[in-house]
Amino acid sequence: MSTPATPIAIVRATIEDVSLIAPLFDGYRLFYKQPSNLEAARLFLSERLEENSSVIFLALRIGEKGERQPCGFTQLYPSFSSVSMKRLWILNDLFVAPEARHLGAGRALLEHARTFAVETGAKGLTLSTAVDNYTAQALYEAAGWTRDEEFYMYHLYFQG
Repeated sequence: MSTPATPIAIVRATIEDVSLIAPLFDGYRLFYKQPSNLEAARLFLSERLEENSSVIFLALRIGEKGERQPCGFTQLYPSFSSVSMKRLWILNDLFVAPEARHLGAGRALLEHARTFAVETGAKGLTLSTAVDNYTAQALYEAAGWTRDEEFYMYHLYFQG
């Protein structure tokens, strides 16, 4: 968790923050075995923020002199639940830089996403993660998330 020596601040990202988020986003993609492409990451994130098609929260590690070092992010996409007729947020991405893990940034990002979902009147949040990403699974479950035991998830992907 955060200590007084390493406080974490969470801010909602704007287009001006893309240069801070892009290296983290590239690291996230590398984790999922995608090739590094920092310029494509910048473009993708810029488009999401310019189109207002996602909400990105940025975790900043606050140094002793007040300097703010980006150390993680989460990206939420809007969706809807037809059954409940309410907004639903898809927590699509969550990443904390390896050197900043165990400082509480991941937990703080999850809590900030939860607060945002409540404030926007959403039914809730949903996410998926790799079946072998045990660290993330432990974090989600410790933060009160429950694994779906009722529904299977299916995908139809296209080349390109």
